Amino acid sequence: MTLEQVSTFLNTTVLVIGGQPLTLKSIILIPVWIMLGLWLTKILIKFISRRLISRHTDPNVIHLLQRLFYVIAITILVITILDLINVPITAFAFLSGAIAIGFGFGAQNIINNFISGWILMWEKPIRIGDFLEVDNAKGIVEKINTRSTRIRRTDGVHLLIPNSKLLENTVVNWTLVDRVVRTSVRIGVAYGTSAKLVAKLLQQVIDNQESILSDPKPIVTFEDFGDNALIFEAIFWINSNVEGGLRTARSEVRFQIDELFTQHNIVIAFPQRDVHIDGSLMIKKVIE
Repeated sequence: MTLEQVSTFLNTTVLVIGGQPLTLKSIILIPVWIMLGLWLTKILIKFISRRLISRHTDPNVIHLLQRLFYVIAITILVITILDLINVPITAFAFLSGAIAIGFGFGAQNIINNFISGWILMWEKPIRIGDFLEVDNAKGIVEKINTRSTRIRRTDGVHLLIPNSKLLENTVVNWTLVDRVVRTSVRIGVAYGTSAKLVAKLLQQVIDNQESILSDPKPIVTFEDFGDNALIFEAIFWINSNVEGGLRTARSEVRFQIDELFTQHNIVIAFPQRDVHIDGSLMIKKVIE
């Protein structure tokens, strides 16, 4: 087959769109242009991301710009391909209208999640690295996509939560403003123990913990006269971005309390019951 025959074959009209012929050569070039455009887009986005990271830009801003550049690049790529194959954009006016109506009725949730994703990335009520509590699930935000947000729970399991759910429902963001969180340790001591001594020792334990903040000031309170113990509570604040930090802080405080109470012979109370029997009690010994 000669070059002239090949050229004639490639210029064969396959379709006519909006009065413009669409040749076989144009159809073959479409995937080539698409792959080339996507490759260039990927390189450009990586280059911009590296420059922003080197300038210590907020990762949430970088994520937003990546999505924005990707949408713009795809739009330019589509328009460029249509222009190269001589297909006017107006030829797709009716088709785009039909697609818009179809999306409006059949893809309401997808569109809702898509718009919600852009709101999350723009307003940043939830950011990458935040510690969230959603429907009794706690975890760190790893990625905010256009449809869903990926959260890694404290047990290592990943959750994909629709973006609309994060905007329409109550979400506890532990790190929205800062990473200062409050926790407490309750303990009961046996009756007869000096309450002032217990409060003094608890305050000493808190003051010796480096992870506990001095502002806000920790508080030791005598909570109640319990059934079996005098109840005390130590309330303090730490700087932590995950729930594990709270558990570690409480554990260290309990270790110190146990050690210090042992040194001062303070008994940590446990449930006890006094049984009173009316009348006489007879014990029989059975001899086999």
